[in-house]
Amino acid sequence: MATAAAITAYSRIHMSQFKNNPNINLYYSDTDSIYTDSDLDKSLIDNKILGKLKLEYVCNKAIFLSPKVYCLLTDSNEFIFKVKGLSHDVKLSFSDFKNLLIKDSFIEKAHEKLFRKLSEAKITLLEQLYTLKVTDSKRELIYNKNNKLIATKAYKINKSKDIRK
Repeated sequence: MATAAAITAYSRIHMSQFKNNPNINLYYSDTDSIYTDSDLDKSLIDNKILGKLKLEYVCNKAIFLSPKVYCLLTDSNEFIFKVKGLSHDVKLSFSDFKNLLIKDSFIEKAHEKLFRKLSEAKITLLEQLYTLKVTDSKRELIYNKNNKLIATKAYKINKSKDIRK
């Protein structure tokens, strides 16, 4: 457990050079990845060296809805999406993600999920409804006059630990 925490902490430190760089347009980042339209110094990129960045995709379009929820349309017209907690067997389209940019919209998809009941040494496969929508649990959502999500901004937390918008 301590090793995993140390790796995650080091990763956050390492990724801060991209998050805090005013010369990089950063659209999304995770523990081990960034999505940007900025040119990066070639010394930061190598597909084989641990700790360096690997160029995985060149994208024409992308939509980032929340942590671990995004889609990409690559320059070779490949559609890639990630939705934390949703089975990879469920099909989604770029249009589905685009529609989720409209305020209060959501998509419901049925998918199968494994449930463990350790007390009975039993694993059951059940169909479950998954609701996909944009949430403001980590960042404030900013909409234009047509109720389309156009940006997010960090919440500010004051000394009494209240969130201010």
